[in-house]
Amino acid sequence: MQGALAGITETDIAHYLAATPEFFERHAGLLASLQLVSPHSHRTVSLQERQMELLRERIKGLERKIMDMIRAGQENMVLSDRMHRWTRALMLARSASLLGQVLIEQLRHEFMVPQVALRVWRYAPEHAHLPWAQPVSEDLKTFAASLSQPYCGANMDFEAARWFEDGGEHTQSMAMVPLRLGRAGGECYGLLVLGSPDVTRYQADMGVEFLEQLGEIASAALGRLMVSERAALQPQDPERPSGFTPSRLPVLQAVDLSDGPSL
Repeated sequence: MQGALAGITETDIAHYLAATPEFFERHAGLLASLQLVSPHSHRTVSLQERQMELLRERIKGLERKIMDMIRAGQENMVLSDRMHRWTRALMLARSASLLGQVLIEQLRHEFMVPQVALRVWRYAPEHAHLPWAQPVSEDLKTFAASLSQPYCGANMDFEAARWFEDGGEHTQSMAMVPLRLGRAGGECYGLLVLGSPDVTRYQADMGVEFLEQLGEIASAALGRLMVSERAALQPQDPERPSGFTPSRLPVLQAVDLSDGPSL
């Protein structure tokens, strides 16, 4: 008997039983006599009891997954509602000069972000006096342009952290979102910065899809800053094409047709 089992492993036995379900039909008494140790109660149980335990564990695992999906769906719905209200507030801004203020205040209110800062380095001259138009270093512009996606992580004494009201003294984690012209990959013209005293609020391994959408909406809205509102408010003749300049018409000379053919 020992010689017959030589070379047979537990894996071989498992594969045989899985591939030969009729084995237990031929040996029905074996199912009733098998005794296993439950990992939960540490007592001896029958094969049927152990199967029931495994089934209950699987059901509990599925229930947890369903609850996680429901929770994620609810969180996404809340974020969607907040994004809708924030976008609407940007669209209702009365003038381009108010966009920066509306963007920052609504981000703080809707998304409960403790620290928000904004810098834009392309704008119409009339906006140069506003807080978010303050000069930034060329190094920061280069860094912002190099971001292929929002940066999330610890505050490594970034220049952008000093834009916050406390100068970044209490900023432990940050998210930096580049603002670009047109679609993704366009010219970078600004940077939106979110900060928190909580070191776990913005982490390097977190998903950035929501922040990318936030950046796309902010980029589209703040594009109004590059157009002079004074020029935009100048009235134009609706019947005259844009860029049309009337030229002087030639003077027609009178011609005597009395001796010519008649129609």
